[in-house]
Formats: sequence, C-alpha cells, structure tokens
Amino acid sequence: MQQYQSLWEQILAEMHDHLDDEIYNEYFAPLSNVQKLNDSYLYVVAPSPYIQARINRLYLNKINSLAKNIYQQELIGFKFVLKEELDKDKRIIGPEISLENKYREGDLNATLSFNNFVVGKSNRFAFQMALKVADQPGIIANPFYIFGDVGLGKTHLMQAIGNFILDNNISTNVLYQKASDFLENYINKVAQNKMDEFNDLYRNVDILLIDDIQQLSDKPKTQMEFFKIFDYLTNQNKQIVLTSDKPANELKNMMSRLTSRFQQGIIVDISVPDLEHRVEILRRKLVLEAPESDEVGIEILEFIASYFTTNIRELEGALKRVLYYAMINNVPINLKLTEEALEPLIQTKRRTEQLSENSFDKIQSIVAEYYNVTVHDLIGKSRKAIYTLPRHIAMYLIKLKHDIPYKTIGSFFNNRDHSTVLNAIGKIEQLRKDDISLNTAIEQILKKMEN
Repeated sequence: MQQYQSLWEQILAEMHDHLDDEIYNEYFAPLSNVQKLNDSYLYVVAPSPYIQARINRLYLNKINSLAKNIYQQELIGFKFVLKEELDKDKRIIGPEISLENKYREGDLNATLSFNNFVVGKSNRFAFQMALKVADQPGIIANPFYIFGDVGLGKTHLMQAIGNFILDNNISTNVLYQKASDFLENYINKVAQNKMDEFNDLYRNVDILLIDDIQQLSDKPKTQMEFFKIFDYLTNQNKQIVLTSDKPANELKNMMSRLTSRFQQGIIVDISVPDLEHRVEILRRKLVLEAPESDEVGIEILEFIASYFTTNIRELEGALKRVLYYAMINNVPINLKLTEEALEPLIQTKRRTEQLSENSFDKIQSIVAEYYNVTVHDLIGKSRKAIYTLPRHIAMYLIKLKHDIPYKTIGSFFNNRDHSTVLNAIGKIEQLRKDDISLNTAIEQILKKMEN
C-alpha cells in the first residue's frame, strides 16, 4: 500500500497548491491515509458525511485526473467513504448514479449535480453563486433567480443545488416542480376543495425549486397563491430557487409584488457558451455516451460545436446522432461521416434561421415604408426625430412579435447595446398609454405585417 499512500500524498500536495488554505484544511487535511484497494479503487475515509459529499461532488474528477496523470502503470481511482461503509465486507458504492435510482426525494434528478456541470465563461458566476446558495441555504441569496434561454443548463444548476443539500442532510425537505405543475396542482386542489393539502405541500418544504416561473404569467389567482407561499417560506428563511427565460423585471403579466420579491435576492444569468466551452461540453458528454471511444477527434467536436451554438441540449443531441449513425452503419467516425450524419439537422437549422432573419427584416421594411424613410436610415446612427421614432417602433414590434433578448434586437440595429433597446421599447410602451395617433400607426403597421 506504500506506493498508493505516496500517490495520495502527491495528490494532496497538488490540491493544496490549487486551493485556499481554509478550504484545504477543512476538507483535505483530515484525509491522511489510504485505507484499502478494491476493484482498482483506493478508499479514503472521510470524517463526516458533509466532507464526503463535498469531495465527491466538487473535487472527485480533479483527484482522479491527477491520479491518472501521476500513476500511469494502471487505471486507478479514488472513492471517499465513511468509516462504517469501509467496515462492511462488500463492494462500496461511490457517487455514481444508476438508472434505477435516478430520481430521488422531492422529484430531483440525481444525475444533475455540480460535479457534472460544465463551467465556462457563460455560466461561471451562476455556478459559483449556486454553490454558495447550496452550502448556506436561506442565507446567501433568497430567492436565487437564474435566467437564460432554453437549453443552457438552468434546470441542471437548480437541481444541483437540491441534490447537494440532500447529500449533506438527507432529512431536508426539498421539492422541485415546474411552474406548470404548480399551476395544475393549484387548479386541481381548488376544484377538489383541498387547499389545505395544497398549502401543506409547499409550506412544509425547506427548499423550494420552481422551474420556468414565467409560465405563471397571465394567471393572477395562481400568482397570488405563489406570493403567499413565497412570503411564508422566505420569512422562515427557507430557500427558494427560481428559473426563468428572462430577467425578473422583464416578466410580462406578472404581479409587481412578485417581481419585486424575485429581485430582492440575487439574480444570475446563463448565456450562450463560447466555442471552447461547447467543445468541453461535448468532451464531457462523449465520456458518458461512449467512454470506450477514442476515435472522435477535436476537429469533429469543433465541427459540431460550430453549428450548434445556442442550445446545449441540441449540441449534445447532435453528438449522439453522430455516434449512433456511425454505430448503425458500422463505420469509423470521421469528419465526412459527421457532416453526412448532421446534414439534415444543419439544413433545417439554416432554414429556420433564415426565416427568423427575414421576419425581422420584414418588420424593419414595413416600418420604414410607413414612415417614408429608408431601412438604412432606420437602422443607422442618426438621432434625428424623423428616424428615431420609427426605429424605436421597429424595436418595439420585434420584441412584441418575437420576444427575443434586447441584445439580439440591438444586433439588428447597427449593434446597439442592451440598454439602448430597453429604453427605446420602454418609451414606446409609455407613449402608447396616451398617444392615440401612435396607437393608430402601430395598429396599421401590425395589419401590414399580417399580409
């Protein structure tokens, strides 16, 4: 065992170099000895379930990567267990999740952890804040509000918080629900005259995770019930985590008392990952989907990542399609096969993007024609009133019809920034309340857009 003990001491030295002294002393200093070797795994005893869970969730990949680099004679990995687990004369189960126990208490998906969340520039702050919230629920940020476009990892990060909390205290009452399920549950309990059951379900939780909160828009009665639950839980220092497709102050048809509550904690965003981040996501997915595969080169991953840029689910789905396409056809994976496998998806994507782009162009053209200006002047830099009003109306209508991010709208108007577009749309919304002629103009433009 001496060689393995030496390996562990080298790993501890590496971890010490990369961690703050406070973190190292709390989590790694108590882990001095390798206890046994079993099935190519080295077992180290953790002094508490808390430290065991922290290391397994946050540092295990790093430790095993170091082990592989340092000890190259054979495949070796580490598992961190409690003393009572080590004493049992049976195979010790590590943090891996089987399909049979994928879902756990509170409707959490046990596979969605911090450990397998791929961090990059687009989500680093959100990830770091989520860790702090999970470590000190009800204290750091309440509510914790995560927003971003579809398929960027909001649900993963939200459920990772719940899983981390349960790992550290199994008795914690965690509940994950989509906002649509909350709505359906409310409607059913009202119809059944069982509101006591409804309130008991939500008011007795320690951690409430509500996904896609924007789905409560236009539902004033359900919003009022959620408001009551929200206030009750936050007053009890119970943690609430919310996700949405937009910032809290952009939620439409939502009670102002709710949106103001959403903004009283911390709001973080997850944006589109850059190329390097997308490639790393594909690398991680490849390990899960085809760990024995060593034929997928970097050029293939970069090819996939260059076409599927805005949605991680879509990105990972493209990789799976390539893997299965090669398996079914019994051919090796290369760039030509990747192009062939993905061609239908790429063509569909191009048509969809072209259609959307044409839709935005159409709005700009109709507005420009209505106000007798050119599209060039409409999207240009001139601040003359003859151009700014139609420009603001065009921005307003694009947001109204397509509800895309302000930054994206700005890209259609000579790359104007988020705040410029936000202010322009806000002005039109305010003017519409009192300006009859403006309302008439916008209604006429909307009719032309339908033709």
